[in-house]
Amino acid sequence: MKVAVYDTHRFDREALEFANNSRHELCFLEMRFTEMTAILAQGCDAVCLFVNDRADAGALKILKDIKVKLILLRSAGYNHVDIKTALQLEISVVNVPSYSPHAVAEFAVGLLLSLNRKIHKAHNRVHDMNFSLEGLVGFDVYGKTVGVIGTGRIGKNFCQIMRGFGCRVLAADTYPDRQWATKNKVSYVDRSVLFSESDILSLHTPLTSETRHIINPSSMALMKKNIILINTGRGALIDTHALIKALKAHLVSGACLDVYEEEGGIFFNDLSESGIADDDLARLLTFPNVLVTSHQGFLTHEALNDIARTTIESLTLFEAGGDLNKVIVTI
Repeated sequence: MKVAVYDTHRFDREALEFANNSRHELCFLEMRFTEMTAILAQGCDAVCLFVNDRADAGALKILKDIKVKLILLRSAGYNHVDIKTALQLEISVVNVPSYSPHAVAEFAVGLLLSLNRKIHKAHNRVHDMNFSLEGLVGFDVYGKTVGVIGTGRIGKNFCQIMRGFGCRVLAADTYPDRQWATKNKVSYVDRSVLFSESDILSLHTPLTSETRHIINPSSMALMKKNIILINTGRGALIDTHALIKALKAHLVSGACLDVYEEEGGIFFNDLSESGIADDDLARLLTFPNVLVTSHQGFLTHEALNDIARTTIESLTLFEAGGDLNKVIVTI
């Protein structure tokens, strides 16, 4: 099959080419998928999209017109695709339901440790020959209460890592896995309890209409003033304006953000010469207690290989008319 692979970078191109092993014709495109660029898939049987591509109704109708039958997502999340319209147009959508669950969980812990212990500041400071310890005081993670929203494979791994640090772990999930929780000494609680008792709060839930802005003025009003927020899920889980307001009022101790509400067009790009026009992101970057990275939590060799292998396997299975139930997205 011929596939237009949008928003490609060297790291995922190499993984996809290795997994493909010349079975399919992969046409790599650097631009993102939008209604304006969908026509570039003319002559292809499928398109392969990344997290900041936008497959809205207009773009999907173009795919239907040019006879594209399949959308392959190089992600677990699918909030960037109008699934209802795709199904109406009889375009199949498959995701990568799981890839290395350790990659994102470990990165979230790394962000926490770096922000708390000011590792990123210390690193920059010593390169200026400044070996002072002033302003670098953190706290012991041991014994703290950690709240986790979303206990899929990534959330569970994060919980288990924090249990290893000697933390009390609280969790909230629409579909709690109580057997796993009992085994790993994790307590499922109502969100209000989780918000009010957590010293550290990490988000690992998909972005849906129910979870959009789950961190908002109302939920932050319940939180401790010394709380640290971690988001390695989706940017819109946090109301950015509310977070900025809370940071300015010193109602939040710090935030670790690997994702951002309006990251499309910014993350994955080198803007060192042009700068950014996003005022909210620019404001977040001014806070000394905010650590921002550009959606790199998934970026390990293991995760990239898992994503590429699953993507190519789904494509091969679709071509053969096989059962895609394990990876096909439905509503």
